[in-house]
Amino acid sequence: MDLEVKRDDFRTTRTVDRGMPALEEGQTLLRVSRFALTANNVTYAVAGEGLSYWNFFPAGEGWGRVPVWGYADVEASRASGLSEGERVYGYLPMSSHFVVAPTRVTDAAFVDATPHRSNLPTAYNQYQRVAGASDYDPAREREYAVLRPLFVTSFLIDDWLDDNDTFGGRSVVLASASSKTALGLAYLLSSRDVEVVGLTSSGNEAFVRSVGYYDRVVTYDDIRSLPADVPSVFVDMAGGGRVLADVHNRLAGALRHSCLVGITHWEDERPAGELPGPSPTFFFAPDQLKKRRADWGPGGVEGRIERCWGDFLRSVDEWLTIEEHQGFGTIEPTWLELVEGRAAPNVGHVVALSDP
Repeated sequence: MDLEVKRDDFRTTRTVDRGMPALEEGQTLLRVSRFALTANNVTYAVAGEGLSYWNFFPAGEGWGRVPVWGYADVEASRASGLSEGERVYGYLPMSSHFVVAPTRVTDAAFVDATPHRSNLPTAYNQYQRVAGASDYDPAREREYAVLRPLFVTSFLIDDWLDDNDTFGGRSVVLASASSKTALGLAYLLSSRDVEVVGLTSSGNEAFVRSVGYYDRVVTYDDIRSLPADVPSVFVDMAGGGRVLADVHNRLAGALRHSCLVGITHWEDERPAGELPGPSPTFFFAPDQLKKRRADWGPGGVEGRIERCWGDFLRSVDEWLTIEEHQGFGTIEPTWLELVEGRAAPNVGHVVALSDP
């Protein structure tokens, strides 16, 4: 069973039953068990054409399968090194099952070598074998599914900013400050010598203040209160046209860099004409990951992320509530809640299709 989303209308979905595939030699059938749905998945859909997210899990003409992060179990395998019943973590479709072609199999992980994925970023094609993962805790699967992929992006943005000396900025302004990627980034930035400013809606203001990661919280209606004489970097998790324009117009010459990460405010009209300050550029996490793997060698990135992850995970217990939805039929309403921006920032949505 596949849940497909219309590429030009994310509110329209359909369920397709293609039947169980016959495995070829070297292939493995994974049964999807549990995955998270966050605003990040909406970004995957919005950027599906430009960043090839639709290409990971092909669908019918005009339709797409939105990638998610979560857990799956080996239901059958004709690939050496993987056994029936083994649990893996990685990039999944919103489906009950899917087929991979495992290669570069180690005790810790494998890479899907399915031909249509060969030119896509390796970061999305690698699957962790949880039995060989030192940080795997079955009691924390839900939190891991919701937060870990977003925290990796947060870590890479933080590292990229540090790698570029924060572009000379003394303040980092995060739009959509209540988003989980922004919260992870704010947590990491709070240990650096920069002011961390969160931009958020008035409805989320109290929550953003309560987490304690931001030095200052400003509502979208009060962007004019940002100091226009402090060298600043803008990191936009939402991609809203009005906020982008307001920040650029307010900071103008003080803005050292403008970075787009998410596009969750996908229906907002983009600003017309050129904006004051530097042109906004899209941050693509796999590029920084590839650079750091070359810089730091095998395990270098993973080890550094791991050292930050444990403390962050403990901190989220103060504010994160997990809502788990049981069954394939819960995917669509949960997806629509995120597409329409109705999800509460302190809630992490998890869909469970089968028991571990």
